[in-house]
Amino acid sequence: MTSQTVDEPTAASIRRARRTLLVSALATLATFLDTTILYVAFPDIASTFTGAGTTELSWVLNGYTIVFAALLVPAGKVADRLGHRKVFLIGSGVFTATSMLCGLAPNVELLNTFRLAQAVGAAMLIPSSLALVMAAFPREQLPRAVAIWGAAGAVAGALGPTLGAGVVEALGWRWAFFINLPIGVFTIVAGRRVLAESSDPTTRIPSFVGVALVAGAAAILSYGVVETDRFGWLDQRTMIVLAIGLATLAVFIVHQRHTVAPALDLELFGIGNFRWGNLAGLAFGTAFSAMFLGSILFLTEVWGWSILAAGFGVAPGPALVAIIAPRAGSLAGRIGQRPLLVAGGLFYASGGLYRYVFLSDDVDYVVDYLPSMLLTGIGVALCLPQLSSVVAQALPPTRIGVGGAVLQAIRQFGGTLGVALTVAMLGTPASLAAALAGFDRIWLVIIIGGLATTLVSLPLRTRPVVEPHTAAPAGAST
Repeated sequence: MTSQTVDEPTAASIRRARRTLLVSALATLATFLDTTILYVAFPDIASTFTGAGTTELSWVLNGYTIVFAALLVPAGKVADRLGHRKVFLIGSGVFTATSMLCGLAPNVELLNTFRLAQAVGAAMLIPSSLALVMAAFPREQLPRAVAIWGAAGAVAGALGPTLGAGVVEALGWRWAFFINLPIGVFTIVAGRRVLAESSDPTTRIPSFVGVALVAGAAAILSYGVVETDRFGWLDQRTMIVLAIGLATLAVFIVHQRHTVAPALDLELFGIGNFRWGNLAGLAFGTAFSAMFLGSILFLTEVWGWSILAAGFGVAPGPALVAIIAPRAGSLAGRIGQRPLLVAGGLFYASGGLYRYVFLSDDVDYVVDYLPSMLLTGIGVALCLPQLSSVVAQALPPTRIGVGGAVLQAIRQFGGTLGVALTVAMLGTPASLAAALAGFDRIWLVIIIGGLATTLVSLPLRTRPVVEPHTAAPAGAST
């Protein structure tokens, strides 16, 4: 009888933890699925709004990521203060409603406006969903649970190309937004039933000035990079814009050191694994977005493939991510995250190198393209989930939520830079030779980003969660 009394609450807590992870991971999947599908839908959006310029169209992607990244940490602290469940449910509602508005947008100006609002909902979802997972699982199971939560983003990468290509080809780019609606409704309904509230009323909400400064710095720098297509990298106007962006970033750092309510907890960077993990996230985020957008544009603009064909063309890599990522999380629990991050960066860089050497206007998918997708897919599977896990493991329990939000924010800023570099390096090529030269520069971004990920992962000090001779705890495989 005593055993039954003890076991029942444990079984109930395990079930609740699993359901919490399911709902939270679905929200994460929807958020990142939206981004990967938009990469596929980008050519179709450009063909719809033919009067819009390159810069204006790039903000369909970059406006979202800038606002998303700038608000991740503040939204996480608001969730700590007001309640993770409450902010999660509100964020789900905002993300779902604005997804519908994006799909209905009659012009690129309104589309960009609704994308900014959609980013607000996404920023509310990610840190609150991670905090809910943290509260639901015991400490010893957190690295594995966080890896599974982070793997939802990898699964989004696997679903995004094929699902997005099929939807866009059959129904148009507007349905890239409409498919968020059923997921959003489910997370709201299920979240109300299974999520337990948690909060920290002592948390300070960040000042608006810090949020505005970091968003402004990212926007100015992104604009400066994109406009190099028009002015050139060494043009005085480009240099002025980039200098203003860097100055704004410097003001932001000074402001954060002196305010009592920082938007970014700079003191966390004093923790070695947190510092190096975020640098790896910045490098990998830049290379990841350059690879994804560059892949779709290469297949459609150089090889002349349809969006549907391009979506299936890039699908093997992300599909490999969905297969490997969960297993990589279990492996990291035995050997630590550093070996996987070091190897993952090398795999990713080799995928970019393969493209740089072999890709041309001659269409040979199996020999010239497929191997590079498989190499980058292995790199993503080894890196993305482990970046979340290594940061979570480096922090005390009370700082894991905000630390995870910082990592996501920095990775998103890297994604913004990757999109800006892709748009700038490709530009509006006047010939096939110019287009191929532009794509070679994009592949170099992948190489450099992968190698940088490996280099900044070397100083990490990670440890196994479960020793090879020790049995895994019950329910850990979930």
